[in-house]
Amino acid sequence: MQITDRTFLVTGGASGLGGATAAALLERGAHVVVADRAGTAPAGAVLVQTDVTDASAVAHAVDVATQQPGPLAGVVNCAGIGVAQKVLDRSGPHPLEDFMRVLEVNLGGTFNVIRLAAAAMRDSEPGPSGERGVIVNTASVAAFEGQIGQAAYSASKGGVVAMTLPIARELARYGIRVATIAPGLFLTPMMGELSEAARESLGQQVPFPARLGDPSEFAALAVHIIENQMVNGEVIRLDGALRMAAR
Repeated sequence: MQITDRTFLVTGGASGLGGATAAALLERGAHVVVADRAGTAPAGAVLVQTDVTDASAVAHAVDVATQQPGPLAGVVNCAGIGVAQKVLDRSGPHPLEDFMRVLEVNLGGTFNVIRLAAAAMRDSEPGPSGERGVIVNTASVAAFEGQIGQAAYSASKGGVVAMTLPIARELARYGIRVATIAPGLFLTPMMGELSEAARESLGQQVPFPARLGDPSEFAALAVHIIENQMVNGEVIRLDGALRMAAR
């Protein structure tokens, strides 16, 4: 897919992986709408304050995207939250509301954006090959090797992985592709809260390169998926050969 003069909706695009992706798309001449609860969008992007779990808020963000100069051609889902809680600890069982909230945002929010954006892209004019759009989701290596304390996060990201293929198969009839990136340890705002020593220690767990991933590297893969029409129904790990230990 050609990126120049097309519109892309990036959730969680005010920082971290989403912010880097929004910037990369802008650099390639795209029109970008950032859907985020707070923060500042990269220069040149349109910011729409959005809770991805709210159907009306996401519908509004999609509507803003369809009103941009170029057709809505893609979505990159980067909005998400995490929680570190054991199923059982000294204070008792894992609070159910915390588990359900992570599922609601990471899995339900991703699906909410997919369903509404896909409906908008379905009604657009197809390109020469019949392609109308592309959806790129964000999972995590925790979907495959969740650590102790990551039951909620792993479940939510595992759901994103599991729904990638069935949604890609369904939307193929409309010329809409679906793929998912499963990043490992990246230097996101959450990681930025750790000390430099802690970040370096985490980076050393990566076989090669032995460092935390840079958000620009995530953005580069997202851009490649958008541009490469044969990437469809796939989950791509982006982790430097990292396999997470139990803790």
